[in-house]
Amino acid sequence: MARRPTPPGTPERTGPGHLADLVRNAIPPIHPAGLPFVAVPLAVAVLGGRRRWVRRAGLAAAAASATFFRHPHRVPPNRVGVVVAPADGEVALVDTAAPPAELGLGEDPLPRVSIFLSVLDVHVQRTPVSGVVREVRYQPGSFKSADLPEASAANERNSMLIDTESGEQVVVVQIAGLLARRIVCDAVAGDRITIGDTYGLIRFGSRVDTYFPAGTELLVNNGQRTIGGETVLAVLPSAES
Repeated sequence: MARRPTPPGTPERTGPGHLADLVRNAIPPIHPAGLPFVAVPLAVAVLGGRRRWVRRAGLAAAAASATFFRHPHRVPPNRVGVVVAPADGEVALVDTAAPPAELGLGEDPLPRVSIFLSVLDVHVQRTPVSGVVREVRYQPGSFKSADLPEASAANERNSMLIDTESGEQVVVVQIAGLLARRIVCDAVAGDRITIGDTYGLIRFGSRVDTYFPAGTELLVNNGQRTIGGETVLAVLPSAES
């Protein structure tokens, strides 16, 4: 769910329409995968409404779930050749590493940026570049803490290989963590995707790795906060030639 900038000259909405826009911008929608997690505690709150503690617990659980599954609008940068962050979180690693073995891309190290998502971060994933999905591979594994370097190879993960519009390849990997037990990926091979659009979700603490072509200029550092779909992680080699 990426939002494109409003075209110049578009008249501003007034009255109820303007108020609705303010509310929508302040309260992000919920990802469809989170609707059951909100509906069930709300039902408990309604059915047990005569008991204050049941009502309060149900409402609190629904609010917590709605917060976790929030799906805010994002506006990707309008610049050729950039790769944006696939997730909100903190940059945990900026290094080189071999891409996931299941993609068959060889063992040569490629530039990599790892983003760690705490339970407080937005947990939807967004496509880092525009292009065509060449392959999506799921790999079962363990559930070590996602902020550990070895989590990239050891943990359960879902890897997506993207052919960019300039003919390069970018890999984005959803990695489960200590609490994560469910990786959702809506993209399949052959899909044409647009930078900043939502393609997946990881529940309850996780990590997302992005692998870039050799020669890519990385623009982030360890400890930097990222905004999925907006923060520029790197510039592809084709954009610099």
